[in-house]
Amino acid sequence: MPTVAEKITIPSPPEEVWPLLTDPALVASCIPGATLAPDQSGGDVWKGSIRVKFGPTVAVFRGEATLSYDNDKRRCTIEGRGIDQRGASRALASGAVSASGTTETELAVEGEYTVTGPLETFANAGGVHVARALLAEFAKNMGALVAERRNAAPASPVPPAATIPASTVANMPAGGPSVAAAEANAGIAAHGTPGRSPEPTEPSQPPRAAAELNAFALLWAVLKSWLSSLFGKRS
Repeated sequence: MPTVAEKITIPSPPEEVWPLLTDPALVASCIPGATLAPDQSGGDVWKGSIRVKFGPTVAVFRGEATLSYDNDKRRCTIEGRGIDQRGASRALASGAVSASGTTETELAVEGEYTVTGPLETFANAGGVHVARALLAEFAKNMGALVAERRNAAPASPVPPAATIPASTVANMPAGGPSVAAAEANAGIAAHGTPGRSPEPTEPSQPPRAAAELNAFALLWAVLKSWLSSLFGKRS
């Protein structure tokens, strides 16, 4: 049974990366050609597909994965299965992803898989290199997503101190100006500037899908991975 044991680095700290990794929709948006099915029932099981373009031909692989998160350890276990659009090849996979680091996030991916059908020979010989190429693309896209969200985060405005006219000081309740100012500031914090309606909250934007996976680019990445492992064994 082929196994995968890879480590990839995302140039952002784990406290920024891990919350995004626990959102399957965001994870899918960073995998080229991957989409989640629109009829998700919730829970731990997620259905989706990945689309690969081979020149004028398009191959679609559909499947589902069961995800279990341990937020304290920043670890996710995965059990997945899939089938190609023609039903000729089937795949089963299991593994885990864990995040560690301080200023950068190191993702450790470990797992094993089996493929039956016409793709079995290719999967057994080159599946690890395909996984390595996809993980590299995923790390690049996830790093860009973290940076984009960090730059888009608005700064929290500090509400101005309330100004109390001197003519009203004499009519203030016990406690004097300090109590009145505190009450005024509490009202501003809860309702916005006096005399104005609260600003509407911006709706959250759906994640943008990663660019479609082009088989030629993938095969080139796979070839580089294979050559690297080949020469690495000889050295």
